[in-house]
Amino acid sequence: MGELRVVFGDEHILVIDKPPGMPSVPARTPLDPPSVTERLTARFGPVEAVHRLDRDTSGLLVVARSSAARAALGRAFEARSVAKRYLAVVAGRLPRARGTICLPLAADPHTPPRQRIDPIIGRRAETRWWVAGAAAAAGGTRTLVVLEPVTGRSHQLRAHLAWLGAPIVGDRLYGGPAAELLALHAASLEFPHPLHGRSVSAEAPPPDTPTWTAFSVGLDQARRSVGRNADGPTCDQ
Repeated sequence: MGELRVVFGDEHILVIDKPPGMPSVPARTPLDPPSVTERLTARFGPVEAVHRLDRDTSGLLVVARSSAARAALGRAFEARSVAKRYLAVVAGRLPRARGTICLPLAADPHTPPRQRIDPIIGRRAETRWWVAGAAAAAGGTRTLVVLEPVTGRSHQLRAHLAWLGAPIVGDRLYGGPAAELLALHAASLEFPHPLHGRSVSAEAPPPDTPTWTAFSVGLDQARRSVGRNADGPTCDQ
């Protein structure tokens, strides 16, 4: 597990780059490592989680340093004023260069914490995606994908990519090939500051592992790309 890195901070918020393997909030058992909020509280005083990343997902996360900041950021997330962009390395190739997935998700009671596509009781889930590069790897082609979650359901990106037939490398829960880490990274984050409303933006490179370094050129292009590259309302279903 790597170190927790503060990308931006003031008296209202902290934006951090979370390493894989670290829970966003306190885990359920004392055997789990200290969470992001616990580590930050020890350094900066009390903080409140605004959103979460899966334990094995790396990348950018914003936390609030006051209840007022937490409430303002919560409103921004509800209003979809927060832009998030992820990078993923997946097994195989995507069916086209870009698209949008609109498939509802619900918890799978047989294999928690896995989520399943469920048109009856599932909650709306929408993901925009586009391909940033491909590379040969042992066992077949791997593809670098840029992802924009329009909604923020648990395991949304992982479940949607698996449905496309391109599970994330290292994601055994959804059928991905084994790897040193889950190849899912929250690469950029932009949101209105809870005090003055001016835009705060941050970027973070993915972990320095063989899975990611195979895409050094594609990663450069992906970081320069914008979310509006993905097709608009079309859904792959």
